[in-house]
Amino acid sequence: MSVRVALAGLGWAGRELWLPLLREHGGFEVVAAVDADPVARAAFGEATGIAVHPAVDALTAGAVDLAVVAVPNHLHVEVAGALLAAGIPVFLEKPVCLTSAEADILAAAERGGGMLLAGSAARYRGDVQALGRVVPDLGDVRHVDLAWVRARGVPRPGGWFTRRDRAGGGALLDLGWHLLDTLAFLLGPARVTQVAGVTSDDFVNLDAWRAAWRRDRSGAVAADVEDTARGFLVRDDGVSVSLRTGWASHEARDVSLIRVEGSAGTAELRCTFGFSPNREPEPVLTVTREGTMTRLAVPAEEIGVEYRRQLDALAAMLADPGNRGRAVAAARPIVHVIENFYASARSARARRAEPAFQ
Repeated sequence: MSVRVALAGLGWAGRELWLPLLREHGGFEVVAAVDADPVARAAFGEATGIAVHPAVDALTAGAVDLAVVAVPNHLHVEVAGALLAAGIPVFLEKPVCLTSAEADILAAAERGGGMLLAGSAARYRGDVQALGRVVPDLGDVRHVDLAWVRARGVPRPGGWFTRRDRAGGGALLDLGWHLLDTLAFLLGPARVTQVAGVTSDDFVNLDAWRAAWRRDRSGAVAADVEDTARGFLVRDDGVSVSLRTGWASHEARDVSLIRVEGSAGTAELRCTFGFSPNREPEPVLTVTREGTMTRLAVPAEEIGVEYRRQLDALAAMLADPGNRGRAVAAARPIVHVIENFYASARSARARRAEPAFQ
């Protein structure tokens, strides 16, 4: 029997990603949608024939088995919290929350209602899983380099994605969440005890650097988030981490890089996360030991297959009560890093703005 799904949010992620995936998957049936924008509701209803509502309070636990929430970041906790409180299980697109306080709100809503499940696409990639199988052979892990840097990939300036009051942050929150989730998948969860970071915004308000493959609705407000973040972290297990995210750069291609250094060798995966057409030709996974580099085989996969794999696993996750509380528990260390990273960047900017000693 198919899982009856309500899709909350008809922006790019809802329309272009989750709706097609859900409708193509044999285990799910989209029975309702929700969006506050009457124009979006009308267009969606006409194109699909699916019932569309202006707010999630029109949904009930008896009518839907799961709500897929793909609303703007600042509405994640409000929308997901209302659905959970109504007893409706929720699959929430990243970021799960924008602050530690929001994590507390979701935890309380889940305790009294539906189960919360969270998106974590990168760990379902075949190349990331291949890297994960190599990590135990690297000895004691000492350091990890994490990077996701686009050549030209800024979400359209003026849309909610580039407004801090609606997105919560820029490239760090958007791309960095994926990288930090992947780190937890590869090494296991750990609390980060030290964070130093800086951010910059050289490209975010220049239209030439936007992501041409996205069809975001534009707006009139200038972007006030970072397009690039660079930082250094230390986990409580002693592993150091360099982290770099960028919506735009002077690189030729969009590149995602994970490099794990251990006492017995180093493994490096170079690929491209996400849907950008300006990507690496193929993922490359190498292991280097004592000066000898070996390239390992990784599966050739269709772009975006990791999102379909999430759906393959989702029904089983939904049926397992042991998953209750896990999404919030996994989100807490990630949002803690991001909060401290932005605090470090603000402190660095404040120091630079101080007048020189006369």
